[in-house]
Amino acid sequence: MFLPHMPDVARCELSLRELNQMWRLIESSAKMNCPAEARLLLPAMVATRTGFAHLEQALVANLVQEKVRHVLAELGTQARYAIDILVRNLFERTADVGFLATDADLCRFVAGLDDDKDAARQRLHDYRDKYTVYDEILLLDLEGCVLVQADPATPVAYSRDPLLQQSLDANGYVETFRATDLRPGKSRALIYSHRMLHPDTGEPAGVLCLCFNFEQEMDAIFAAYRDPSHRANMLLLDAQDHVISSADPLWIPPGVRVPTNADGQPQLLMFGGREYLVRTFCSDGYQGYPGPAGWKAQLMIPVDLAFRTSGGHSLAEVEPALMQGLLSHAQAFSPSLHELMSSVTRTTRTIERIVWNGKVTSAANDQVNADGSHSGGINKLNTVLDQITETGERSDALFSHSIQDLYQTVLASSISEAELTSQLLVDMLDRNLYERANDCRWWALSAQLRRGLAQPSDAQTKAIADVLAYINSLYTVYARLFVYDRGGRIIASTGGDEIVGQYISGDTLGRVAALRSELDHYPEAFGPSAFYGGEATYIYHAAIRHPEQSGTVVGGIGIVFDARPELLNMLHSGVASRANMRAYFVTPQGQVLSSTDAACAPGDVLQLDTGLLAQADAGHGASVSRIMQHDGQYVIAACTRSAGYREFRAVDGVEQPVIAVLLQAFGPVRNELPARAAVRIERLRDTGPDFAIFYAGRTLMALRATQIQEAVPFAKVQRTTSAGHPARMGMLDVPLAGGQKHFVWVFDLALLATGKAGTVTDNSQVMLVHSGATVVGLLVDDLHSVQQFDSADMTESPFGSGDMALAPRLIKANQGNVLIQEIDIDRLMARLRG
Repeated sequence: MFLPHMPDVARCELSLRELNQMWRLIESSAKMNCPAEARLLLPAMVATRTGFAHLEQALVANLVQEKVRHVLAELGTQARYAIDILVRNLFERTADVGFLATDADLCRFVAGLDDDKDAARQRLHDYRDKYTVYDEILLLDLEGCVLVQADPATPVAYSRDPLLQQSLDANGYVETFRATDLRPGKSRALIYSHRMLHPDTGEPAGVLCLCFNFEQEMDAIFAAYRDPSHRANMLLLDAQDHVISSADPLWIPPGVRVPTNADGQPQLLMFGGREYLVRTFCSDGYQGYPGPAGWKAQLMIPVDLAFRTSGGHSLAEVEPALMQGLLSHAQAFSPSLHELMSSVTRTTRTIERIVWNGKVTSAANDQVNADGSHSGGINKLNTVLDQITETGERSDALFSHSIQDLYQTVLASSISEAELTSQLLVDMLDRNLYERANDCRWWALSAQLRRGLAQPSDAQTKAIADVLAYINSLYTVYARLFVYDRGGRIIASTGGDEIVGQYISGDTLGRVAALRSELDHYPEAFGPSAFYGGEATYIYHAAIRHPEQSGTVVGGIGIVFDARPELLNMLHSGVASRANMRAYFVTPQGQVLSSTDAACAPGDVLQLDTGLLAQADAGHGASVSRIMQHDGQYVIAACTRSAGYREFRAVDGVEQPVIAVLLQAFGPVRNELPARAAVRIERLRDTGPDFAIFYAGRTLMALRATQIQEAVPFAKVQRTTSAGHPARMGMLDVPLAGGQKHFVWVFDLALLATGKAGTVTDNSQVMLVHSGATVVGLLVDDLHSVQQFDSADMTESPFGSGDMALAPRLIKANQGNVLIQEIDIDRLMARLRG
């Protein structure tokens, strides 16, 4: 169902079918032109053709599967972070309304103890100036009359909305999302409401309503996380799968019901007469807050657009050795790709062995006519073998190219996901720190804190401590809140009284006292603090000003972010249990703020390529990704610099820049990668004896073709201990005429010829060689070819002096540029008998 939408895969499938037809033609040609000579080859040719047909199906299926998985993974990452970011944002709103509902000045106004409406309105304006996520704030009395509102452009005098009574009856916040008379002219509003108590009696006196600027926030999320090419639409859905918000409302409008795919199944879903790939994510909640009931984020992409290239990551510039090293770990990160690669390699080896054995058989059975020509059947067989070689090379090239495409799809998907995750992580951090900067500035305006520092007393100090304790119960992301006087002495603190009486640093006090207005704050650089048990954290400060003389600073408030669990929580949400992935927050110099890597603690320096961090530090929101080696591993590294959120980081030099780093490991660096020899021997002669050429001990060697029976895979060898000859490796049963079997010993030719044991790999072969009636097996690294050489190509070996040297002569190939050691069969047999 996906293949018609993947033209590149369809073209590959067509090419594979054409090759399959060529194999059939070669098979038919052999049957017609040289049936006697090819009778031993035909079963292997049929098996090879059948094997390629199965590989064709597996390759196409894998290409389709990986492309679909790549699209769903990308959609899923965007959907998961979109709902996570939204829920984290709304959690802060639940804390905001709980705190503002206890504001002493506003409670007095709602209770009728203070009738200064302008002062109350100004206080709401001050709050909205700091928390720009709100587009309206209202105070109502018990009857629903609006006492004051922050936005005079949409005046409201009275409300009959049921949320008022619900808020009066509730001990905490009430979350409402629908149309309401509190927001005239809007089809819906997201409101957080909380009852306000009479300062003297403790009875409900009114209701506070914070109106979240929902549309603006959703537009920001859509802009940040939606596919830049706009091939996919991003949606926010309710519990009944109706669209709440749409990144493209002209495409999929709010209110319609859409199909969902929470399980991430590779299936097509129909909507509006069009088939889509869909990914849906609910939130896991944050700090115990689950988010609005049933809300979820969804990405939908039409299947006819899903597989078009969108300027993704190109791997063309990755060093070949790096790519080869990564590919050597395919079994770990893509088992299906590894199995496919292995199957293609096995089939290619089978073809090479068929041709090699065919050439050996041809040489052994060749009859030279009086005129020097060869028998017709042998000539025809050699032609068939050449066709098999050519078609095998074409098949191998096509499969290799297709597997490389598949491999690039897998890696490009991983790179895209890592880079997007790093972007989302640093955005999550910015949004979180935006709230911290707002909190300290707003709490510094608390009437109780201002009065308590302006007119210090034991009673005032206790009142300050009570306010801090209440705030900290609402805002659970803080390890400690503390207030200090104009001299920097801490007079009250949450999280334990052990710091009460201590002093903040003179530098910090000076910077807080110098803050110019209520809109300013001072963030300490991330680092160890005695106020956080010696661990590293962020501490935000704001000046507390005299209640009647706003130009006079009477002290300050410090808020200690619970950095260790909170930053780690963000990073873990990015990693999302993905194997071999580590996430970090670091400074541009590489100093670690937080890490999911147990070996990299806060304060350590991440030993990452400094050039990578420098690229990421090029500007706000800069992002870079790369395949590289790190800490002895092949990794995908993705880095993104903080870009800010709303007014947060709008001014350079206030906040410390942060880079989110994602490292996905694929396996240890290979010190020595298996390299298949690419030496090609030029065919210059049609006279002279045939030599079977092979690799042993990574060296080109040769034997007379007439001395070889055939080659078989080493996998057929029954391994035994070398109790007899030190080069003996095992036994091989060889079929004889009449169905009988004969066991022969297998020896390590590399050990015999070079003194160094050969390495058994998937490419290892066993050559059956004979001398008279004696047949033995020789382990070789790989087969090469069968070529003709005459005496002019021979020379004495400078390393072959002595009667026991196995290769007394060298064959000069390619005008002497390639030297091949010719093994002397008699000396070899003598060595084995000795």
